[in-house]
Amino acid sequence: MLIRRDESLLLVVDLQEKLAPAIHQGEAAIANNLRLLGSARRLGVPAFVSEQYVRGLGPTVPAIKAAAVDARFFEKMHFSCTGEPGVLEMLHAAHRPQVVLTGMEAHVCVLQTGLGLLGAGFQVFVVADATASRTPENRDLALARLRAAGADIVSSEMVLFEWLGQAGTDDFRAVLPLIK
Repeated sequence: MLIRRDESLLLVVDLQEKLAPAIHQGEAAIANNLRLLGSARRLGVPAFVSEQYVRGLGPTVPAIKAAAVDARFFEKMHFSCTGEPGVLEMLHAAHRPQVVLTGMEAHVCVLQTGLGLLGAGFQVFVVADATASRTPENRDLALARLRAAGADIVSSEMVLFEWLGQAGTDDFRAVLPLIK
């Protein structure tokens, strides 16, 4: 099944200032989230950004916050976004059955969010190169568990090319610099 821009939303989980420096390959994950957010904005894909316990983990990384100008931000205390009151209703209100899921940490908040989204009936696409943990082992275990539960594991380029659907369009030319 392809990820369709008119059927999907982007959910970025907890890319926060105090957490990011401790994350294995965190800079690469942030860079791929920036590509996804920029493309989502250009292609009309709704974006949502969660922030876990801002008082303790700090706000969203400034570059992500700047790229997510059209995104809806929400703070949470539950590890799973779906455990936070009102979040499932907010996501369902977008009328998009597919969720492109990214973030930190893969084995905690991303995993629990992905499982919650699957349980709520969403089709979940976890972007492996935009998802990270403090250790590669925890990330790999989270991705394996999400795959076993029914999520598709994809790359940021898979998402971008599936959202685009074809070359030679204005959207393709606008997003291409983010791919190169």
